[in-house]
Amino acid sequence: MKAVCWHGANDVRVETVPEPKIINPRDAIVKITSTAICGSDLHLYDGFIPTMEKGDILGHEFMGEVVEIGSAVKKIKVGDRVVVPFTISCGNCYFCKHDYWSLCDNSNPNGWIAEKLMGYSPSGLFGYSHMLGGYAGGQAEYARVPFADVGLFKIPDGLTDEQVLFLTDIFPTGYMAAENCDIKPGDIVAIWGCGPVGQFAIKSAYLLGAERVIAIDRVPERLQMAKEYGKAEVLNYEEVNVGEALKEMTGGRGPDAVMDAVGMEAHGTDFMALYDKAKQAVRLETDRPTALREVLLSCRKGGHVSIPGVYGGFLDKVPMGAAMNKALTIKTGQTHVHKYLRPLLEHVQNGKIDPSLSSLTAYPWNKHPTVTKFSSIRKTIVSKLS
Repeated sequence: MKAVCWHGANDVRVETVPEPKIINPRDAIVKITSTAICGSDLHLYDGFIPTMEKGDILGHEFMGEVVEIGSAVKKIKVGDRVVVPFTISCGNCYFCKHDYWSLCDNSNPNGWIAEKLMGYSPSGLFGYSHMLGGYAGGQAEYARVPFADVGLFKIPDGLTDEQVLFLTDIFPTGYMAAENCDIKPGDIVAIWGCGPVGQFAIKSAYLLGAERVIAIDRVPERLQMAKEYGKAEVLNYEEVNVGEALKEMTGGRGPDAVMDAVGMEAHGTDFMALYDKAKQAVRLETDRPTALREVLLSCRKGGHVSIPGVYGGFLDKVPMGAAMNKALTIKTGQTHVHKYLRPLLEHVQNGKIDPSLSSLTAYPWNKHPTVTKFSSIRKTIVSKLS
């Protein structure tokens, strides 16, 4: 089969590789009908996530048709049309039973590597380093899915791939990020990053009762979409001082909740942004926490901080004094996708959110250099896999 394989920083190739096989009786093989590139894949592409190996198959947002099942699979059958959560979960451990699906104790066979860096291991992830399991990803023609009865979610008839594909990751990620803001009716929520997760977070914040959402980015097309599709107020951080602007927009108090939907490769315009970029380039710092610093400083006293943006290691000059003295509540984590699949599917079915690409065609994504890079990778993958 053909698959997208990682060979190093800025070196991704479509290659012919062996098709996956059933290894464990609880496995299933899925023929992939739709797959996507996550913003987190750019961290792999840029070489900032450790324990990647040449030839690793990328991709953790995919769906398709079940073509083979192991002998212990009971709930899923051949022919089922399914989406695949990017977090791999057993369904039986303490964390799965308490709805902390991305913290599964049994799905990362290389947990000892993660423990060295993090103290404890989260769940395994598809296509996202050997530290997180070394599982082959879904930017391919076929994929093996462990714990199939838990990890495959059947899709009802009448829905297109484009309507449900994003249930695999970014829709639940945006929703959980908004839920972590503990939104109360009338709250003002500020969101850094208007990429796919940020866009879903904007819509989700309104679903959960926010009165106003303020979205921060620098890409005009993203800001346009946040304003027109998401109904958010927008700030271009290259044109204004975000902290001062937020004070002015909130009567000096600051947003009730803030969200970092950017993560480890944030950009900025001040000296600290240049400092981070230089340190990251020579691996003296693993991540660039520009957005994280801003959210901690901008949130009102006693407010909530949500961090769906991916961080991979160690950060420098994070203002924890502000976080502690302002009594901020901070919530983060990989998404507990399984928890949100059914309620978010209902939002799609009743028309509250339309995740399909057809709803986004009015926005000219191909004009910004960052978007161009992302789009060119996607077009190459699609053309070579088809």
